[in-house]
Amino acid sequence: MNPTPVSPWEWGLFGVLVVAMILVDQLAHHTKHGESKKAAYAWSVAWICVGLAFGVFVWMRHGVTAAHEYLGAYLIEKSLSLDNLFVFLVIFASLRIPEDKQRGVLFWGIFGALVFRAIFILLGLEAIEHWHWVVYIFGGILLVAAWRVARKHPGEESDNKLVLWLEKRLPVTTEFKGTSFFKHVGGRWQATPLLIALIAIELSDVAFAIDSVPAALSVSRNLFVVYTSNVFAILGLRALYIALAKTVHELRYLHWGLAVVLAFAGLKMILAEWLEVPPLLSVGIIVVCIGLSVWASLHARKREARRAALRDDRSRGGRREEVHA
Repeated sequence: MNPTPVSPWEWGLFGVLVVAMILVDQLAHHTKHGESKKAAYAWSVAWICVGLAFGVFVWMRHGVTAAHEYLGAYLIEKSLSLDNLFVFLVIFASLRIPEDKQRGVLFWGIFGALVFRAIFILLGLEAIEHWHWVVYIFGGILLVAAWRVARKHPGEESDNKLVLWLEKRLPVTTEFKGTSFFKHVGGRWQATPLLIALIAIELSDVAFAIDSVPAALSVSRNLFVVYTSNVFAILGLRALYIALAKTVHELRYLHWGLAVVLAFAGLKMILAEWLEVPPLLSVGIIVVCIGLSVWASLHARKREARRAALRDDRSRGGRREEVHA
């Protein structure tokens, strides 16, 4: 049950804002400039600013505690969304989908994610309200997810098992027809690789929701706070993918940070009756875990680049000595 009443106009404002941003985003991505990496970074920043600005609105309407809960849920979903990018990369690589055809699939995939998150969040809140013991199941799910994420190394998968399963069971053509999901081949309609990618992304998001929704509910039980924070975190995912598609695999330690966040959320849920963790402390823990994992990844990359440059210098120096000799 929501701790403070949410007016219908607040839901209406949220809906209008989301629809307006989606329309603007779609129009921008119809141009070549909108599809550039530079524009993708700008859109990522824009989506983050909109999400944080809505957090200010939550603070003004529902108080500082609700704002802290919103920020915590937003950061959890945004952090876990980075893990989604690895899956998207593998799906598109498995189907050999060109970059210029990926954006439409991402748009419909994210649109479907908004629907699935609404369903999962509503079901999760209803289950917790009627059966308190469900929180222990959710906590256990998060601990298992933490163990699974910790064991996974970015970039280790070259094929997506779900894609392989779908290709064996659906009539699929390897040819593309623009950005269409179907193509008429040999007198019958067949699915293009874009449809397989869309189905795989939607089913993958259902699996992600099983982890991310309990994680968000570990921060807040406020429907308005949890759903709006999830939506604003998800909506920027397409721009974030375009911006980081070439470099996200270099965040080699990110999975450790995500694992710690999931484990923290699971323990917080299980121990809630005996140990209360303030929302602001949750925000701090999430920021530190993800921030340290990203910093460690970038630091390791720079260190390896320096070592490689040093080896090249030594190698060139050795060749020059041989020539002089």
